[in-house]
Order: sequence, then C-alpha cells, then structure tokens
Amino acid sequence: MFSTDDSIVAVATPPGRGGIGVVRISGSASKAIAAAMLARHVPLEARRATFTRVIAKSTRVIDEVVATYFPAPHSYTGEHVVEISAHGNPVVLRAIVGRALEVGARLAEPGEFTLRAFLNGKRDLVQAEAVADLIAAATPAQARVACDQLEGTLTQRIGEIDAELFSLIAPLEASLDFPDEGYHFIEPEETGRRLGLVVRHIQQLLVGARRGRLIREGATVVVGGRPNVGKSSIFNM
Repeated sequence: MFSTDDSIVAVATPPGRGGIGVVRISGSASKAIAAAMLARHVPLEARRATFTRVIAKSTRVIDEVVATYFPAPHSYTGEHVVEISAHGNPVVLRAIVGRALEVGARLAEPGEFTLRAFLNGKRDLVQAEAVADLIAAATPAQARVACDQLEGTLTQRIGEIDAELFSLIAPLEASLDFPDEGYHFIEPEETGRRLGLVVRHIQQLLVGARRGRLIREGATVVVGGRPNVGKSSIFNM
C-alpha cells in the first residue's frame, strides 16, 4: 500500500528513443524537488516553459531541459506538478528520475498520476478508465470512443439520468412521509411517463455500451467450411 501524500515521479512518455522524453513530478513537494534538481539561478514560474539544466549530485549536468510548473489545482493530477521535457534517451530519462528520487520523490506506481487525478476530482471513474483506453487504442474508432468518454460524454448522460431520478424520488418520498396532508405530490400518469423516458435512455446507453465494447475489444469471428473451399484465402484477404 502506498501513500497519496508522497510526491511521485515517473517517465510520462513511452519507452524507447525519441526527440523528447517527459519526466513528471506530482505532489506537494514537487516544486521543491525540481528546485533541488535544476540549475538554481532559474526560477520556475507558473505555467511557463523554462529552459534550464538538470544537475546531478556531483554538479555534473545531466541534460538541458525545458521545465514547466503547474500549481494546484490547475494540473493534470490536481496537485503541484512539474514536467521536465528532456532529450528522449532512456539513459538520460532514468538519470533524471534517479535524481528526483535522491532529493525526495518516490517512484510512481503504474497509473498513479491518473489515480490522483481521480482522487482530486479532476477526472471521474469513467474518464480515468478512458485515459487507459485512449493510450491503448489501436484504431481510429477506438481512439474516438475513448476521447468521447474522456471529454465526459458518458458522464453527462449518466448525470442527466441521475438528476431525473432524483426529481422523481423527491415528491414520491414526500407523498410517503405526509400521506394525510391532503396534497398529491405525484401524478401517477406523469410519473409513469417520466419513468418510461428514463428506461428508454438507459436502454439506449446499453445499446451504445454493446457497440462500444465491440469497438474496444473487437469481435471473435469463425471462418468455417469444408476442406479446400477457400477459408485460408478469405482469411489472407
């Protein structure tokens, strides 16, 4: 079990070599940790990219970088965040992470940045799951569905259903609590009509969920037939 009060660090870009690699630090001490790693004469300003250098404990320069500070709550995780854009070499990125560990950070667990975004109210559970789906998307359709969920489309539709049910429950409970008041808090026909709308909206969501699962996970298809009738040819095409 890990603590969410720690300041965490990890490489935020994929493994391998590239033009740029990003190291992300998140937590209450992230700015102080960055200050201990970076050239001291260059202060970090909120939401401003700053050219600087990461300095090793031996005062050797690890890399020239661009550091950006995002103060809470206006960051991905809702905490203080510093993102360090360095050259995308695994050796360099590991050295930057190692330096952050030396000055007080903890190595982030898989998915912990998004977990903190969820715990701090920056993402709901559907959106948090959509982050993983968007990263793993292998087709344009998968990416589009994941992006829609990340934007809160599903959350909004569920919220509308929740609000409608709440508005139905309130007068129903009033009718049960005050049966002798002589006032009808609900009209059966109107309540039935509104419940019917809620049911239809839920059914639409379920249909969309089946379609979304097919896009997300794909379909298992069997190509069957007698020997030498062209199954392999169809598969190869």
